[in-house]
Amino acid sequence: MKIVKLSILLIILAINACAQVIIEERDTTSLDREQTEQLTFSRREISPVKATMMAAALPGLGQVYNRKYWKIPLVYAGFGALGYSIIRNSQNFDGYLGAYQDITDNVPETRSYEKYTPSFDSGEIDPALGADNYNPQTHSWVKDQMLNAISYYRRYRDLSYIGVGFWYILSILDANVDALMADYDISPELSLSVDPVPIGTVYGPTMGLGIKVTF
Repeated sequence: MKIVKLSILLIILAINACAQVIIEERDTTSLDREQTEQLTFSRREISPVKATMMAAALPGLGQVYNRKYWKIPLVYAGFGALGYSIIRNSQNFDGYLGAYQDITDNVPETRSYEKYTPSFDSGEIDPALGADNYNPQTHSWVKDQMLNAISYYRRYRDLSYIGVGFWYILSILDANVDALMADYDISPELSLSVDPVPIGTVYGPTMGLGIKVTF
């Protein structure tokens, strides 16, 4: 094990001899007490439980607590993308579902399917219109395509909802792991201590502080 001692000299110089003696006596008394104590550094402690609870209460709040501010845009970008996917897939699902209902309800006035079948004449695919050019095969094919579209958009809408739940859990786990790693030390033998050390100067003996790093 290696020990590296880095000494930081804290020397107080006096202008006259009287002032010098007073300062030395006061410092000696103070540092004598410090010799029986080890100076420690305090740091902000991060609680994994608190980080987890905050992330669960509001996405991104756990990252704020951990001071991982750069992750907050990523958290909300994920929710934004999934939210957009839900909206778009829901709109298309509702649209194709309504079109399928209109083309099969035998009501001439309901023609929302025309939005999705611009290449076909309404009379050709809607039997309710009683048009001469009605084609049962075309009608059946259009219905099948609409059913496929309904199934497609419903599937991806549901997957988007699942994705929101997954992303929510992932953001909580991220906050928890960050909080746990905040106190992780890759070198368990690494230590740092600060101790008073005697220093000899031209004005007489005084005291300084020594930083000892052990690894």
